[in-house]
Amino acid sequence: MSRTAHISRHTGETKVDVRLDLDPAVPEVEVSTGVGFYDHMLHQLGKHGQFGLTVKTEGDLHIDAHHTIEDTAIALGQAFAQALGDKRGVVRFADAVVPLDEALSRAVVDISGRPYCVHEEPLDLADTIGGDYPTTMTRHLLESFAHNARICLHVSVLRASNPGQRPDAHHVVESQFKALARALRAATRVEGDQIPSTKGVL
Repeated sequence: MSRTAHISRHTGETKVDVRLDLDPAVPEVEVSTGVGFYDHMLHQLGKHGQFGLTVKTEGDLHIDAHHTIEDTAIALGQAFAQALGDKRGVVRFADAVVPLDEALSRAVVDISGRPYCVHEEPLDLADTIGGDYPTTMTRHLLESFAHNARICLHVSVLRASNPGQRPDAHHVVESQFKALARALRAATRVEGDQIPSTKGVL
């Protein structure tokens, strides 16, 4: 069975179109949100998750990037939920630890059907990355993604910088996205044909 999804989400603030393939023959990623660093992070998610992923978002960037980032995360979560279907045969639980130079992040995923998100990162990151990505949005977008994908997600920054140095926000956030990608790839992999739950549903 093809595990694909197409989500089109239009509001008064954004127009988001997401296409996702969990099992592409050749993973291809195309992302355009108008927020450069966010594009970079979503490209990391697709590339390191080995997903086929297309994201096209038009948002009210004349206000700020908040609605664009949030609504894209909502649609992306909905796409994962749709593509996973009844979750038959999925591994379900997975974790990944990924370094990016001095930064080290861990992501733990449970495709549980019960949305929950725990996010831990330093409070002393630079306010923005690339001039238009507010670093405070990382937690919010992960929460939005987890809620709409109906997964339990824990993302933690285990190490942010060398002693005595201020964290490089780019490295800190990117290591989180790469860890999330690897954990999602492992958790969504199919091994068998059973529902991995004593309840019989996820």
